[in-house]
Amino acid sequence: RAAGNIVRKLAPKPGVPDTLASLGSLLTPSRALSMMKLAGLRQRDGVTCGPTVAVVAGALLDPGYREALQTPHLFHAEQGRVHRLVNRFWPRRLGTTPVGVARAISAHSPVRYRWRLFRGLLPGGRDALSDVLSAVRAGRPVAVLVGRFLPRHWILVVGAGEGRLHCYEPS
Repeated sequence: RAAGNIVRKLAPKPGVPDTLASLGSLLTPSRALSMMKLAGLRQRDGVTCGPTVAVVAGALLDPGYREALQTPHLFHAEQGRVHRLVNRFWPRRLGTTPVGVARAISAHSPVRYRWRLFRGLLPGGRDALSDVLSAVRAGRPVAVLVGRFLPRHWILVVGAGEGRLHCYEPS
């Protein structure tokens, strides 16, 4: 898939330590994803990629939340709960908004997640995604909305290296 129009931008929450980053190389998001055994768990239907990415990101950032999601049944139920929570005014059949995904991830994060447009699609624009790369190198997963002409699918960047992004694909 081509790079999408929206990427998450991170801003530290005042007074909250970045605990995952402080673990350094002991627990990277890629390693945590493997440890959680969530790599095989998928979104429950065609419109829950956003909530699924938010749940996985929250589990990567919050060990207590991660423990609560160790079975497929609980993982699927949590997707539905998050979808209802973040889409109060947006029709669920249209997926999840960038603001909703950012809010859902922030609930389990030591940093506040925000969204921004992918500047590479603007006239004359370039976007090296340096904020995305910085975040994943610091141990923070980044939700990205992707699509060729119309961004409609969420993925989660959990690592970067050797010129590649390592992603959790929920579908």
